[in-house]
Amino acid sequence: MPPPLEGDRPGCNPLQSCSALGAKESRVAQLRLHPDRALPAGDDIRAVARRIYQSTKGLPLLCMHGHVEAAVFADDEGFSDPAHLLVVPDHYVTRMLMSQGVPLADLGVPRVDGEAVETDPRQIWRRFCAHWHLFRGTPSRYWLEHEIAEVLKIDIAPGPDTADLLYDLIQARLAEPGFRPRALLDTFNIELISTTDPATSTLDDHARLAAAGFGARVIPTFRPDALTHVNAGGWAGRVRQLQEISGVDTGDYDGFLAALRSRREAFVLAGARATDHGHLTAAAEPLPPAEARRIYREACQGGVSAEAAAAFAGHLLFEMARMSCDDGLVMQIHPGVLRDHDDAIHAAFGSDRGFDIPVTAEFTRALRPMLNAFGRDPNFRLVLFTVDESVYSRELAPIAGVYPSVRLGAPWWFLDSPDGMRRFRELVTETAGFYNTSGFVDDTRAFLSIPARHDLARRIDAGYLARLVVEHRLSEEEAVETAADLAYRLPQQAYAPAGAGAAGRGDAGTEVSGLG
Repeated sequence: MPPPLEGDRPGCNPLQSCSALGAKESRVAQLRLHPDRALPAGDDIRAVARRIYQSTKGLPLLCMHGHVEAAVFADDEGFSDPAHLLVVPDHYVTRMLMSQGVPLADLGVPRVDGEAVETDPRQIWRRFCAHWHLFRGTPSRYWLEHEIAEVLKIDIAPGPDTADLLYDLIQARLAEPGFRPRALLDTFNIELISTTDPATSTLDDHARLAAAGFGARVIPTFRPDALTHVNAGGWAGRVRQLQEISGVDTGDYDGFLAALRSRREAFVLAGARATDHGHLTAAAEPLPPAEARRIYREACQGGVSAEAAAAFAGHLLFEMARMSCDDGLVMQIHPGVLRDHDDAIHAAFGSDRGFDIPVTAEFTRALRPMLNAFGRDPNFRLVLFTVDESVYSRELAPIAGVYPSVRLGAPWWFLDSPDGMRRFRELVTETAGFYNTSGFVDDTRAFLSIPARHDLARRIDAGYLARLVVEHRLSEEEAVETAADLAYRLPQQAYAPAGAGAAGRGDAGTEVSGLG
């Protein structure tokens, strides 16, 4: 059983920690991050990895697959409290706690049905700290420790007996002017960050950012998923929204496509560089125009089969690729997740609550129609993500290793972890090389974790490259150059604006301007 929240067991005091499993008492752990954390074991290889990592540590961050809301930067308000910054919105954290019996309502996660949830942030924080031991060995622990020690500059580890002290120290730090979102862009050395916005977004927050001089630094990403899946609840209402915001009649299929093109144009004008598509499968096969019009018409009338809806979603993915050839937006696809696995949780709390579970993914046949049509088109750029690592060496590396339009995205979601990143390099490099990947791009709503994620990726890549050096497969000079490419130059090229020569290797392997 987890320890009580109040830390009132015999022998416990604010300067001591009692084991969550009832073992003997010990001093409260001070949070001291080891400078060689996540680097490989063994003195010879670690020494090389350390030098490679140090060469990339100061490079700017490019956050091209992000999910921090644009309003966070547009409003530029201080963060409210530790719980609503580090616990409540982070489904990596809440899903682990729920797996051990802590209800989402007790963690302050808002309910869509209006029923009460815990509203005291200190109580939420205490519950999180009481279960800190659950995160041992997980990437969440790595990110959270980095956030506390490196970002918040606090050297006290979470625990049942330090919860209140840590809460107060973090709360005081959040009140400082330097902890407003825009200031943190500089603190974190973020050169460019994308948000992910529905096709029906007004982009008003991005307009406010542009007016404040941040329009070229915080950019939108076009995500049409809510309009793609015609059998999803509320689809007809979202189509009406599309018509209102685009000014294009969506009464028929051709008008619907014209409205989507109009919104893409608006996103491009707001600085967007990419689209984002989260489908259950990667199927991207065009339908005959008459069939697409029929399915759209039936969907508007309120009746379409699951099979027809799936076919229409695959057809629209193909059409989005066609549009990307026209407007230059990089297409990002990340299939293979069954969303909202628990119906009751979805009904009570909505989506993105930790109940999205990976399923088997297939890319080779699914993407063949799209790649036959656009895979060698110099105007088309496609970044593929997966949470099914069984396809890395069998499908994704061979696809990226031959089609000039394709790049492999960084390990994503459940694979965004130290060992997941290592396996990615081991499974894809021999076939796709380094330069058919996008480099590292983070995927998170947790703003304060962004530096930790990039730091971890740079350490893991340094370790992988160091092994190649020690095995005399690369020179150390080549390894240092490659590390900089993976950390900075490759994402810069993969997501460069249309016409900037991003599809090829470009100037990867050259000196980063201003960084030496």
